[in-house]
Order: sequence, then structure tokens, then C-alpha cells
Amino acid sequence: MRSLLFVPGDSARKFEKARTGPADALIIDLEDSVAPDRKDEARSITCGMLGAERGAQKLFVRVNALDTGRTLGDLAATLPARPDGVVLPKCESADQLRQVSLWLDGIEAATGVVPGATSIIAIATETAASIFGLGSYAGATERLLGLMWGAEDLSASLGSTANKTGRTYHSPYRLARDLCLMGAAAAGVAAIDTVYTDIEDLEGLAEESAAARRDGFSCKAVIHPKHVEVVNAAFSPTDEEVAWARRIVDAFAADTGLGVIRIDGKMIDKPHLRAAEKILSASGRP
Repeated sequence: MRSLLFVPGDSARKFEKARTGPADALIIDLEDSVAPDRKDEARSITCGMLGAERGAQKLFVRVNALDTGRTLGDLAATLPARPDGVVLPKCESADQLRQVSLWLDGIEAATGVVPGATSIIAIATETAASIFGLGSYAGATERLLGLMWGAEDLSASLGSTANKTGRTYHSPYRLARDLCLMGAAAAGVAAIDTVYTDIEDLEGLAEESAAARRDGFSCKAVIHPKHVEVVNAAFSPTDEEVAWARRIVDAFAADTGLGVIRIDGKMIDKPHLRAAEKILSASGRP
């Protein structure tokens, strides 16, 4: 996955448009994009979306946070429609992740869903407390697919007046971003970059997306359809990158006993091999 596009859970019209677009995954949202008096209705509308003919896109449901008291109800209402996974906002620790995983165990068993089929993406930087849990996710549950960082709710938690100046995040948010990236790497799951909130600034979006991929993020969340193609381009390996990765993989395959090889005067070792394999996997040309 390169792009995950948020779609309001109470808008079948926006879903129909999004499912014909280039986003690799859709996150049907029951949380922030749905008004409080529409949340119950949004559950049934979301089930209708999930019941539509499936294409190549992965379909996730963002449930409401645990502190709202709605999480379990969201899961019970939508899991029978078999989303590929759920997105848990304001996740503060592996303990909360395990709680949701246990609920999924029970609902899957009760509704005939294949056990363990529903993955979880945790949005893991939306509260001050969540920052201290970023190192806890390794081994928490096999359902964990990725950790996403977010800056908007974190601003409210910290009581800050702004999270960036121009295109540059302020220090607390850069810290959250970097720790999320490292927490995801430690857990062996995808690191997912946050949304870009300036809808018309496609140049800034391209810069931020390129920086995220450079640093190790696997994909990026998106809040507007016009951002999808920019993000997809940024997270797609170039032909030059694929060719270089292929040379590394082929060189090590030619002599499996080698620990270090030399290509074009550069010393290449096993970490480079793992990076090359990741590039080829992302390119779809392993």
C-alpha cells in the first residue's frame, strides 16, 4: 500500500467516487468525519459500503476511540461485513491494542469471519500519553498491520496553538513522527505517515511524501482524492531504484556465502540487501 484515503462513513456518494480512484486502500471513517447525531446511522451506511463489490482496494473501518464507549459497538456492527481491517484512533499502548484484538477474536468467532482475518492499524500519537507507548507494540498481536502518526489531535492534547509553521512541523510533532517510525520498525509493521491538511498545496504534499519515504515510512494517509496520485508517485520506486535493487539481490543470490559485496566501488552488505528486497517488493517486481 502507498495511499490510504479517508472516506466519511455516512457518505455512500463519496465512497462510490473513491472506490473507482487510484487509492490503494480506503479508510471508511466512523470517527472525526461523522457528526455525533449521525454515528449510529453511519454504522449501517458503512456496512452497505463494505457490501459493495470488492476491487483491488483494501477496505478499513476507523472506529471511534476507546474513551468514547463506542468502539465495541462499531466493531460489532461492521465486522460481519468483513472489512480487511480496522483503524484504532488515539491508541495509547499495546494493552489497548490487545483489548481490541480480544474483541475481534470474539466477534469473528460469532459471525463466521476467519479467525485473525481482521488486521489493525493503530493511530499511535494522538495523545500525550500515547507517545510513551510507542515502544510497546512489538509482539502485542499478530493483527497489527501498521502504526500511523497524527498531529491534529496531538495538538489538542498538548494544548498547543499550532503544530507547524508553513510546511514545517514544530519540535513536539517531529518527535512524535520519528518515534512512531521507530516504534513501527521495532514492531516489524508498516509506518504510515500522517495526512497533509493543506488541500491545494500539492507541491508541499510531494515534498512531505518524498521525505516520509526517504526516512522509512511505507505509505501515507490522505484526506482528499486529489492527493492520492501525488502520494502514489512518491511511494513508488523509480526505475533506477528498482534496477539498483535488482543488482544487489542478484549479486547476493549468485553467492549466498558472501556477507559483503562491491558494486560500482561501493561496499554493500546485508542491510543493503534487505533494503533492496523491500524496494523490489514495493515495486511489484520481486
